[in-house]
This record gives sequence, C-alpha cells and structure tokens, in this order.
Amino acid sequence: MNVLVLYATVEGQTRKIAEHVAARIEGQGHMVVLGDVRDPGFAVPGTFEAIVLCAPIHMGRYPEAFVRFVTDWKTAIEAVPNALVSISLAIHSDNAEERAEAEAYPIHLQHKSGYHPASVHHAAGALKFLEYDFFKRFLMRRIAGKEGGPVDTSRDYEFTDWAALDQFIDAFAGQIAQP
Repeated sequence: MNVLVLYATVEGQTRKIAEHVAARIEGQGHMVVLGDVRDPGFAVPGTFEAIVLCAPIHMGRYPEAFVRFVTDWKTAIEAVPNALVSISLAIHSDNAEERAEAEAYPIHLQHKSGYHPASVHHAAGALKFLEYDFFKRFLMRRIAGKEGGPVDTSRDYEFTDWAALDQFIDAFAGQIAQP
C-alpha cells in the first residue's frame, strides 16, 4: 500500500517521530511518502491508501498549519485508514489531570477542524533545552522542575516511548495490510 506520513514540528521531535513511523511502516513492505504539512508538495491526501499524521501540542494547541491542513483535507484523510500521533510532554506527566488534558487535545482538534481520526496514539515529546532561547529555556526549566522533571539545561531529554509507538504503528500497518 501507499502510505502518507505527514507531520508538523516545532523543535524537531515530531519530525523524528514521523521519520520513525515512516521507517517502521516501510519496513513492513509498504511504500511511504514522508512530508511536512507546511510544504506537502505532491504528498496530498486523496492519492494514498492510508495516512498517518503526527503533530505536537505547544502552548495548549496543535500548530496552526496542521489544523488548517486537516481542516482542508479532512474528507480525503477520513476516506482511507488514518491515524493521528499526538505528541505532548503532558502525556508523560504523573499528574492525572494533565494527562487527561493531553488526551483531550484530539477531541478539541475534531471540534475545531471537523477531522475525526480513526485511531490516536499519544506520545511524549522531548525537552530540547539546547535549542530553546533564554526565555523558553527558563520557562521550560521551571515547568519541568514543578513537575519533578529534569532541570539540567545543559542537555536535551527525550521521553518518547518508542516501544509503545512501534506497537501502535504495527497494529495500524496490520490493519492496512488487510484487503
């Protein structure tokens, strides 16, 4: 099958996750096109047999370019097997309220865009202290400290559970392999 994997990224972790998703699906014998929603080029829904979308949550919302894309293409996306990988740091939290908030973002996306993903996987993102400007590094350090997370700003921290993501993608790839 021809599978489209599209992503929106802010600091690069979502692109890394999308690349992993694409490689995993390709490793199962599917043809994969990987692209950024801000520059999809020829990789537009409607010409693929399955679609995986990957998007991060920043400041309580998905990137506007991602929301615009799924709003514009929701009919074509929903016409084929599709999945959403929603990336946030809050899903990694020990705080049940924060996790519940992160789990609700796809529902908010549905209300805003009209796109209803067939399946959703929540993946934890990363703290990219080395890439943040001074203000963002200070803010993210305070938030991480409040949550009991890492506060050493001399390195980055990745929280993505790759094994859980692989299980989700393997199940999705198994579904699209069915006639």
